[in-house]
Amino acid sequence: LHFGAAVSQPQLVGLKESTLPRPEKNILEAGTVGNIAEARPSVTEEYAVEWAKNDKRRLLHAVYRVGDLDKTIKFYTECLGMKLLRKRDIPEEKYSNAFLGYGPEESHFTVELTYNYGVDKYDIGAGFGHFGVAVEDVAKTVDLVKAKGGKVTREPGPAKGESSIIAFIEDPDGYKFELLERASTLDPLCKVMLRVGDINRAISFYKKAYGMELFRKMDFPEHKYTTAIMGYGPENNNAVLELTYNYGVKEYDKGNGYAQIAIGTDNVYKTAEAVKLNGGKIVLDPGPLPGLNTKITTCLDPDGWKTVFVDNKDFLKELE
Repeated sequence: LHFGAAVSQPQLVGLKESTLPRPEKNILEAGTVGNIAEARPSVTEEYAVEWAKNDKRRLLHAVYRVGDLDKTIKFYTECLGMKLLRKRDIPEEKYSNAFLGYGPEESHFTVELTYNYGVDKYDIGAGFGHFGVAVEDVAKTVDLVKAKGGKVTREPGPAKGESSIIAFIEDPDGYKFELLERASTLDPLCKVMLRVGDINRAISFYKKAYGMELFRKMDFPEHKYTTAIMGYGPENNNAVLELTYNYGVKEYDKGNGYAQIAIGTDNVYKTAEAVKLNGGKIVLDPGPLPGLNTKITTCLDPDGWKTVFVDNKDFLKELE
């Protein structure tokens, strides 16, 4: 599912909000969660929050743009041990994309890399933080990255205030990866870190609008930042979102490299309504994508980070 065209080249996406049908009846009534709202014209926020919490959700993939698809695939497979799951070229829209991860897309969080013809460099910006990858031996992985000519930005050592060993590396485009030493994990691609301007506002939004759970919140006053780990549990089996607030920094330049996270949902119409009721902005109305029939909706959180919700059944059909 391609949502990755460069922000400066909107024509590559080929989508207009007006092309998607708007449901005529109340959005939250259109699904399968009973008829609680049937007698009322508007839906309560409580009902929307409850729907979001009980919806069958999972982080599907993170979408971002790279300047050389083959070079990045080589780095991820040789240095990070990822598998190339699928790759396709869409010459009529002048882009190629590739999905990589540590297991099938039906059950694992993956990365979707997008290469737009002729664009070999992107500005990653200051808002995007890093991806997290769990490895059995951080020092060994770092040695491999160095041997392959990769960049190490933090040598292996204990994380701040913890005994666990971590390191930081950069891929060929400059996207950072945190390597976390873990004996075993079901999904090694385990984290996406984004910076936010108000941690409590972000936690509240991701809980209510996106139905995420707050696993933990940690404050590091000596380093002047606070983090919140959120997602769809259990945490040790699923990728999580790490939101970071740096004291006093209210907004960030997002650049044009990182695009969005895709999340699975059983009903894009109800999801969009829950997002709107909780202060999110819908930038692509819920409905089927032209030509694909996969139902999606695209929204922005209060910091402007983009998320695409994808119908679970349609996503599985697409993988077939």
